[in-house]
Amino acid sequence: MRGATDTLTRPAVLVLLGPPGAGKGTQARRLEERFGLVQLSTGDLLRAAVAAGSPAGLAARAVMEAGQLVSDDIVIAILRDRMAAPDTRNGVILDGFPRTDAQAAALDALLAETGQQVTAAISLEVDDAAMVARVAGRFTCAACGEGYHDDFKPPAVAGRCDRCGGAAFTRRADDTAETVAARLEAYHAQTAPLIAHYRRRGVLETIDAMQPIDVVAESLGRIVVPGTA
Repeated sequence: MRGATDTLTRPAVLVLLGPPGAGKGTQARRLEERFGLVQLSTGDLLRAAVAAGSPAGLAARAVMEAGQLVSDDIVIAILRDRMAAPDTRNGVILDGFPRTDAQAAALDALLAETGQQVTAAISLEVDDAAMVARVAGRFTCAACGEGYHDDFKPPAVAGRCDRCGGAAFTRRADDTAETVAARLEAYHAQTAPLIAHYRRRGVLETIDAMQPIDVVAESLGRIVVPGTA
């Protein structure tokens, strides 16, 4: 496996699109390890900015404490600060942002400030019925966050995390068949404008995310660096 400096000739800006359970987290970690990219999740960015007490973080905390939604302007300000950090020099993977056409336009404007643009918006395509079964059985290591599934990816040793050896696991209370079906419906409704936006920009890529994890990872690698095996 080649390192990031051997494969990337310019910073990559990837937008990962896909419903809950499509494998965005798993694939983002693989891209981080292979190409030296940094996964940026909106929720993590907000928490980190609030904890750091940055101007944008303080603004976000005030909004959240008032029980309101953080505005796109605040999210963009936090994203601008994070993307200026040295560890993002090879590029970033955006997970959970943008969610709307307006946010996609705001992201384009932010990237234009530094002469960048979205390299690829990658839609991980799934079968909804199969996704209900996939998501309803998943759980994670409480210590390191490694993901597992009752049927598709159990730990090699029952009760022990393959990654860190931890013995405590958690399940999301809303990972039920009914909740997952509702989230899928909402995802498709919210994502349709983004699919159209990035198709117009000529950077939309689609991958069958129902394939084995390694096959999906290979397809992603070829998108990041065309011709990569």
